[in-house]
Amino acid sequence: MEEELKVEVSEVVEDDEHDSKESVLQRYFLQEWKLVKSLLDNIISNGRVSDVSSVHKIRSIMDKYQQQGQLLEPYLESMVSPLMSIVRSKAVELASASEEILEVIKPLCIIIYSLVTVCGYKAVVKFFPHQVSDLELAVSLLEKCHNAQAGTSLRQESTGEMEAKCVILLWLYILVLIPFDIASMDTSAGDNNYAGGDDPPPLVLKILEFSKDYLSNAGPMRTISGLLLSRLLTRPDMTKAFTSFVDWTHEVMSCLSNDVVNHFQLLGAVEALGAVFMNGSPKVLLSVIPGVWNDISALVKSNTAARSPLLRKYLVKLTQRIGMICLPPRQQSWRYVGRTSTLGGHITVNRIETNQNNNYRNNDLSKELDCDEEDDMDVPDIVEEIIELLLSGLRDTDTVVRWSAAKGIGRVTSRLTYLLSDEILSSVLELFSPSEGDGSWHGGCLALAELTRRGLLLPISFHKVIPVVIKALHYDIRRGPHSIGSHVRDAAAYVCWAFGRAYYHADMKNILQQLAPHLLTVACYDREVNCRRAAAAAFQENVGRQGNYPHGIDIVNAADYFALSSRTNSYLHVAVFIAQYDGYLYTFVDELLNRKICHWDKSLRELAANALSSLAKYDLGHFASTVVRKLLPCTLSSDLCMRHGATLAVGEVILSLHEREYVLLPDLQNQVAGVVPAIEKERLYRGKGGEIMRSAVSRFIECISVACIQLTDNIKRSLLDTLHENLRHPNSQIQGAAVAALKIFIPAYIASLESKCFNAITSRYLEQLTDPNVAARRGSALALGVLPFKFLSKGWKDILHKLCVTCEIEDNPEERDVEARVNAVKGLVSVCEILTDTQDQSHVLSAEECISLYIFIKNEVMQTLFKALDDYSRDNRGDVGSWVREAAMDGLERCTYILCKRGLKDFSSKSEQMELDSVPQLDETDFTNQMNFLFDENMAADLVGNIVKQAVEKMDKLRELAAKVLQRILHNKSISVPFIPHRERLEQIVPDDADLKWGVPTFSYPRFVQLLGISCYSKYVISGLVISISDLLDSLRKASLSALLEFLQSTDENVNGSKEYNLSNDILWVLQKYKKCDRVVEATLKTIENLFSKKIFLNMAQTAVFCGGVLEALNIALKGSKNIKKLCVGIAILGYISSVPEHINIQAFSHLLTFLTHRFPKVRRAAADQVLLVLMQNGPPVPEDKLEKAIEIVSETCWDGDIAEAKEKSLELCTTCSLDVGIFSKADAGTSHRIGDRAPIGDENAAYSSLVGSAGF
Repeated sequence: MEEELKVEVSEVVEDDEHDSKESVLQRYFLQEWKLVKSLLDNIISNGRVSDVSSVHKIRSIMDKYQQQGQLLEPYLESMVSPLMSIVRSKAVELASASEEILEVIKPLCIIIYSLVTVCGYKAVVKFFPHQVSDLELAVSLLEKCHNAQAGTSLRQESTGEMEAKCVILLWLYILVLIPFDIASMDTSAGDNNYAGGDDPPPLVLKILEFSKDYLSNAGPMRTISGLLLSRLLTRPDMTKAFTSFVDWTHEVMSCLSNDVVNHFQLLGAVEALGAVFMNGSPKVLLSVIPGVWNDISALVKSNTAARSPLLRKYLVKLTQRIGMICLPPRQQSWRYVGRTSTLGGHITVNRIETNQNNNYRNNDLSKELDCDEEDDMDVPDIVEEIIELLLSGLRDTDTVVRWSAAKGIGRVTSRLTYLLSDEILSSVLELFSPSEGDGSWHGGCLALAELTRRGLLLPISFHKVIPVVIKALHYDIRRGPHSIGSHVRDAAAYVCWAFGRAYYHADMKNILQQLAPHLLTVACYDREVNCRRAAAAAFQENVGRQGNYPHGIDIVNAADYFALSSRTNSYLHVAVFIAQYDGYLYTFVDELLNRKICHWDKSLRELAANALSSLAKYDLGHFASTVVRKLLPCTLSSDLCMRHGATLAVGEVILSLHEREYVLLPDLQNQVAGVVPAIEKERLYRGKGGEIMRSAVSRFIECISVACIQLTDNIKRSLLDTLHENLRHPNSQIQGAAVAALKIFIPAYIASLESKCFNAITSRYLEQLTDPNVAARRGSALALGVLPFKFLSKGWKDILHKLCVTCEIEDNPEERDVEARVNAVKGLVSVCEILTDTQDQSHVLSAEECISLYIFIKNEVMQTLFKALDDYSRDNRGDVGSWVREAAMDGLERCTYILCKRGLKDFSSKSEQMELDSVPQLDETDFTNQMNFLFDENMAADLVGNIVKQAVEKMDKLRELAAKVLQRILHNKSISVPFIPHRERLEQIVPDDADLKWGVPTFSYPRFVQLLGISCYSKYVISGLVISISDLLDSLRKASLSALLEFLQSTDENVNGSKEYNLSNDILWVLQKYKKCDRVVEATLKTIENLFSKKIFLNMAQTAVFCGGVLEALNIALKGSKNIKKLCVGIAILGYISSVPEHINIQAFSHLLTFLTHRFPKVRRAAADQVLLVLMQNGPPVPEDKLEKAIEIVSETCWDGDIAEAKEKSLELCTTCSLDVGIFSKADAGTSHRIGDRAPIGDENAAYSSLVGSAGF
């Protein structure tokens, strides 16, 4: 029993290898088949679509298979047949109800048409019903669709009119093939007095009428109606209808109108003719060819065709099909018989023998080319004109036309003799003339590929074709600031791909040896990714089909589809791997030297220089003796691209040779050393490209400095002056390259000189820190950061002090430069690291100097970096101060490591320790006191607090950077940062996980707001959080505010006291600390307004104290302010405070009333609204008998009108509320400024720009 069970189970097991294709496809492909089947079953069971959403679900699923339509083929019958059966049955049932039937079939046709777009009409139409009785039914259904009023849809989904027409036209496309006389099936023939004979029956006339109408359509109905006409008019019983249609097309093609509708009709007519000539009988078509050809000849030369690529494409298609009709098919004995192998075990010995016989026959083709049969072929005169038109189509400006013409050349050539085909090949090769454009080269490549695929290009012609293909593989023509030719190179790779598929190994052996280096050159070094991949695919095809090619498999594995997607990877890794094999290195080097070093693309030249240096390891002598000597004269070329690329390449190759310990000859070193002086002598820094050359020269100096090229003193001074000039250049890239070169150049050539030279260089850079030229300040700050220890040790205090001063915002607004401050911060930190990380520090600095250095870093440098975190400068580029804050956070982290790594226990010198023993507050046995000397708890709290402040502000980039800096400080394994308050809590909030998305507001804010419960960090957090809560970006504002509200509503045992009370104190602290900074004050006021609206702070015991502090801040912030946004926010806050049931509300209400007489109408209107709200809530102590009158005064007065009326009504209101009228005189005194009494410079939102911004401009 068990054995029988096992046998049954084994029979049920699915065998993917031996099962049919359909069963395997149904098993694995169309993963959504269960869902599609359930939706279709529901439609079939109901006989119609009951839920329109099911149609859109099916269509969205089908659209996924747009590129792999063959995966749906096993399911087509089960989907198409039931749906078309419903269409047919409903057409029979509802023959008279046109509206109802259309509503039923439209959703069904949407599903069917989606299958047509994915799988093609030929695959779908096979499953349409095709009974004889269906013809009239389909025509009737098409008539209903044609006459129905087209609906419009404002939605993305289709309404189904177009799909229904297309499906019915396709149904007719299969029905008109019935092998019976259509007149015998036309029941309306008797009613229309049909006489019979050659005249088409009424049913056919209807089809012709509808089809001609759809030929004017711009959609897919035009193409499908053309297919229907090609089937209908080529029937034997449609001779008269065909003649009539040809006459109609003659009228359409002769009428050259600029009307859009006529243009679409012209396209449809030509397309339909092309379909007719594809399906029609030559006997019938030959009689109409002269007239059609005359129309084509005239139309091709017209302006209409010149403006329409699609029309030219259809004309070329029609032309080649006319040629096929004129040339009857015949077996050409001269054609090359290519390989025809199948997969699996079906290749038998007989098959191998057949291939061998074909190979033998192909080798002896020259004996058969003189066959007499080919001389007897009668070629019509029109064929010559057709071939001429197709050859001109290869020169067309549009790719689709050239591609169609290339196919036509292949098809027509396949029916000609060898001698005529050789003439066509010669004509095609003429397209590769240097005088021809890129379109001709592209069309020629496509034609060669088609001739190859069809066996029409014989191996005896390889000597003429291969050189042309190689030229096309490298086709790149400079046009202004760019080049053209990528499509030509792609097509040339296609030709090589066709070679691999068409010819035997014996014929291709020598050819592949010629093509392989060029194909791999394109695959590795082409600028365009599609060309790289096309060349690699061609090489792979040849390796796979042409037999055992040396190292072919290894190269194919290295140069795969994905490896070539990155240009950098192709240049620096794939090409280097391939170059190790024989036959590729020198081809690659020539490609880089001749084409890529002088390329128009700057990034490609830089990449080519690096690629050239990567290849140097394979032949050091060749690169030193040949490559470098060839490049040296090019550094003075008149072509900017050439001299830039050559300068970079020489430097990179010299560096690569040095890394492999290759010593250059003295004369070659002298030539290399003279490159920069020669460039300067030729004044190549001036004019166009001067900036590019400066960057290249800096990189060149860096490379020869690493390679230790021998330089004379004069050249050293010259190169140093060059770097000095580049450091003063305003271009940041040039400065960066100069700094990188200076970092290597000075230790290599200047450090061995006298100390006077050290002092001169250092003094020069220190003087430039105060230079009026901002570029000089930027470069000198960076330069100080790369000087060696010897240059910095003598005057280190002066250097650090001046860098600290440079980090601060300049007093004179005209001298402010954010890039200079950024570079100063970077240079300051770098100088600190150089002074503290040098191994021979104790031999140069005394113990006292070492102590002073670290104390200076603690007291001055760290404080300077803390101040840099408050740099919120703005210009037309936005928040440029963020660049300074970003550099400052990085600097704080590095300086913290300097202080913590050193400590007192790490003072290595014994003399230092003795000196430290004399310090009274230090105790050797107390480690805590030792660490407190350089890094204490207060500094740790300031460090973490300032970083956390940046972590809750509005810029995603800075939040992510701050969180990662804090993460590294907390979890650093090599350097432990001590004395961080509440470290465990911080480590919970900022865990050691590199994948956390700190830049996402909804993730970062809920974590960092928890620090509001820690007193030493809460003030930092709220000072940054208010900026985010008041931001204009809605998502950021919501995320930050919701995180704060969740924190206030949560319960946390670690928080001491009331969260609201602690938060209120922190907000008051922010208002007091930043009272002169309008940016923070306005943000804080907006935050207070948001919190008041959520009933926060209004119900706590200390509400009066908090409101009093806010009122005090408002008095300062709103006094004389012209910022309407801030005024409106302040008025809203006064309204909330006026409603508080505390004595403070009278003071707030009095302050609120003063804004009723403000000079800005918008402010008066906002104040009146708030006063009305307060009165209606009966908040302030207004006598009940006068409350209605006060409300009436406020509500009926036009506050944004005349200010005199506003003042009068406000006095009346004040009297009604029993308030002192003196508040208005005080308000007038406070708002009447002199012109000189303006906000301080630090107030960024003051003055006219703020007023314009608040108005919405």
